[in-house]
Amino acid sequence: MVSVNFQNVKVYQTSGTADKIQTAPSSSPAEQSKLPPAPSFRAEGYQDAITVRTQLTTGEEKKMYEELSKELNSTYRKKLEFALKSGILLKNNSDDKSSVLENLHKILKEERDPGLDGRTILKECLDIIYNPYVITQTCEDIPKEYKLPVIGLITNLSENMQEVRQTSETLDTMHTGTCPTASVEFDLATKNPAEFFRIVEGLTSPQNEVYKIINMDSLSEKTLDAVWLLNKFKTPHEIIDFNTAVVKLKPDENAIIRARIQNNHRDSGERSIIDVLMQSTMMQLGSQQTYDSLTDKREPNAWTEEDGGLIDFEKTYVESIMENKNTISVIYQSVDENGKLKGYEKDFGTIKKELLDTLNMGHNIIIGYTWPDPDNDNKLAGHEITIVDYRTAPDGEVIFICQDSDDGLDAPVEMPESFLIPSIHHAGLPEEIALSDFDYEDSWKVGLESFEKMQQEKKNQKP
Repeated sequence: MVSVNFQNVKVYQTSGTADKIQTAPSSSPAEQSKLPPAPSFRAEGYQDAITVRTQLTTGEEKKMYEELSKELNSTYRKKLEFALKSGILLKNNSDDKSSVLENLHKILKEERDPGLDGRTILKECLDIIYNPYVITQTCEDIPKEYKLPVIGLITNLSENMQEVRQTSETLDTMHTGTCPTASVEFDLATKNPAEFFRIVEGLTSPQNEVYKIINMDSLSEKTLDAVWLLNKFKTPHEIIDFNTAVVKLKPDENAIIRARIQNNHRDSGERSIIDVLMQSTMMQLGSQQTYDSLTDKREPNAWTEEDGGLIDFEKTYVESIMENKNTISVIYQSVDENGKLKGYEKDFGTIKKELLDTLNMGHNIIIGYTWPDPDNDNKLAGHEITIVDYRTAPDGEVIFICQDSDDGLDAPVEMPESFLIPSIHHAGLPEEIALSDFDYEDSWKVGLESFEKMQQEKKNQKP
C-alpha cells in the first residue's frame, strides 16, 4: 500500500480541542426545541431479563453522568436523560462488565484516535441509544480536498488518467454492500448496548481495536470445526481453553480514513463514524480480512467469486462472533445455477411459524430477501434487513416490522407477510428454532460443498 500523508489535507483535524469544547457556544434555537417523540417501537432487547436500573446510585456514576452532561447541549442532555430513564445507560452486560455509562465516559475523557473527537462520537452514541434506526449503510462522499489523495491510495498513485477518472466517478456514485454488517450492528446495539458501546470505545481508541471472548460452540458444536473456522476466516485469535477463545476485532486500515473524514464532514443521512468503523470491522471478519473501505470491495475466496458484500454464512459467522451466540442460517429459497428462483425448501406456513416463534422469544431476525433484477436477466438480487417485531392487521395478515439500513429512513418500516415471506432467501434463527423440524448441517459446510460443486460443473461445461 502506498503512503499518503493525510495530515497535509487535515484529515486528522478534529472538530474541537478540549478548550473549544469547554467554550462551545450555546445551542441554537432549533437545538433548544423539544426533541421529537421517540419512535413508538423499540426492539425487545431494551427490556430484557437483565436487571434494569434507572437511577444513579454511586458517587462515581453521578460524577460520570455530570461530566457527560456538562459537555452536551440541551438536545443531547435530553437524549442522555432518556438513556438513563430507559434503563439503557446503566446496563453492564458487556464482556468486561463495563456499563454503557462507563464506556461513554471513556469515549469522552480518554484519548481517541488522532483524527476523531470524543465529543462527536459521544453524540453519535446518544443518537443510536435514542433511536437505533439512525444506523445506516449509506456511503459518505469524499470532499474535494481529500479526493486526489484518496484516489492515489486506491490506484497506487497511478498516472493513467482513465483509471484516475474511473476511480473518481466510482467514489462519487459509490453504494455500499454492507447491509449484512449494518444489520448485525443494529442487532447488537439494540440487544446488547453495553457490549456495543464497549466495542465502539475500542474501535475509536488510538489502537482502533478491541478484544472479545467467544464461546467455541457459538461457531460450531465441534471445537475442532470452530478452530478451523477461525483459521479459515483468518480471524486473529488465541485459544483460551477447549470452550473459549479471544478474538481481535479491528477495521481495515483504510476505514479510519473514512471515519476521520466523517468526523468533520458528515452530511445528513450518511454513515456516522461509528457506522464506518463497525461495518468495516465486521466486513473484515466475514471476508477473511480482505475488505477495503475506500472501494467497498473484498477479495473472492473459497466460498464465493464475488467481490462485494458478504454471503449468507459469512454474515452468520460475523453475527456469531459479534454477538457470541449460536445462529443458524436457514435457507428458504432454492436457486438454480443461473441465479433464478426455482422453489422453496419449506412451505410458507412453516416459515411464518419459525419467524414468529423467534420474535416471541425476544430475538431480532436478520434476513436476506430477494427479487428478480430486470437489468440482469431477472437473476435474483438481494438485500439484508432485520425483522424486529410484528403486528396483526384487522384482516388477520401478519405485518412484519423491520429495520432497513438502506431506505433513507430513521424509523422502522412495515412489510406484509404476503410480500416478505415468499421473498426470504435465508434467515438467521436460534438453534432451537432452526433444528425444530430439520437437522441442519453447519451452513459453512453446505456453502463450501455447493461452491465446489458449482465450480466443478463449470469446468465440465468447458469444451
